[in-house]
Amino acid sequence: MSEANWYVVHTYSGYENKVQVDLKKTIENRNLQDQILEVSVPMLAVTELKNGLEKQADKKMFPGYVLVKMVMNQDTWYVVRNTRGVTGFVGPGSDPTPLSEEEMMNLGFQEMSEPELVVDFEVGDMITVIAGPWKDTVGAIQSINESKKSVKINVEMFSGRETSVELSFNEVKKMQ
Repeated sequence: MSEANWYVVHTYSGYENKVQVDLKKTIENRNLQDQILEVSVPMLAVTELKNGLEKQADKKMFPGYVLVKMVMNQDTWYVVRNTRGVTGFVGPGSDPTPLSEEEMMNLGFQEMSEPELVVDFEVGDMITVIAGPWKDTVGAIQSINESKKSVKINVEMFSGRETSVELSFNEVKKMQ
């Protein structure tokens, strides 16, 4: 699988948030979470002076643009390009150009690349659920999904029937 890069997508002015929401829905509906990893409308906290009062507000850093971290292929290009409000990718002709690591850092986005999450879980490990509706439930890990940052355990429901439940890494703790 090729590597994901950040691409700049041009949108109609004022459509940035709508493009972000629609694209995220499409990614989920088409199960593309492993190919289109992040959709971002970079915001900048500013202080505005209105009627003599200072007010905190968020302004779009790049009006008319959305940043998308994705693995570029025909499917992902098509999905992004055909999202309502998108006018195209930034790059020569119809050839999207990824932002370099340096460009991302110059834009102040080095923190956008998530720190690598290191988990000490293995299939078969006993875990305790520490948050959410299954809090205090104990179970053995049946499977681990690194890209979704989740584990599956079986829990007993409805008079002893086992049901598979998916929990995020931050909802569980390995038992000592």
